[in-house]
Amino acid sequence: MVHDELAELLGAFLAAVSFRRGERPGYGRIHDLFLPEGLLIRNSGPAPEVTTVAQFIEPRQATVDSGALTEFEEVETAARTEVFGQVAHRFSAYAKRGVLDGVPFAGAGMISTQCVLTPLGWRISSMAWDDERPGLTVAEIEMPDSARAA
Repeated sequence: MVHDELAELLGAFLAAVSFRRGERPGYGRIHDLFLPEGLLIRNSGPAPEVTTVAQFIEPRQATVDSGALTEFEEVETAARTEVFGQVAHRFSAYAKRGVLDGVPFAGAGMISTQCVLTPLGWRISSMAWDDERPGLTVAEIEMPDSARAA
C-alpha cells in the first residue's frame, strides 16, 4: 500500500539521522531517499534555510565528527498522508532529542514531505520543517487518530 511505502520512506530518513552514543549516523543513506535535485528546508528561524541533500549532511556530519553531537534521535509521532497518482504529501509531527556539547536537548515540530513516484520507487522531492517555540506547538495541529504513527 502506498501509505505504508511513504511511512517507510520517512522512517528511513529518520533512521539515517538518528544514532545512539558510540554509534555513527547513516547520513550517506539520505541520498538514496531523495531525488538528485531534492531539497531540505528548515524554516524555524527568521528566513528559510534551503539546502541540497549534500548541504544538509555536511554541517551535521561535521558536528558529529567534532564530537559535539554525541547522540540524536528523531521519530515521527503522528502523520497524515495524501496521494494522487504519482505524487504524495506526508505531514508529520515529530519529536527529537539528543546531546550537543554534553548538554541534553529535546524538541518537537512538524515536517511537510513531498514525494514522487519514480522508476526506482517513491522518492522525496522536498522536505520542509518548523520546530515548536513559544506560541507554536504541535498540539495545535489536528491529526486523525487513525493516522497516529506507531
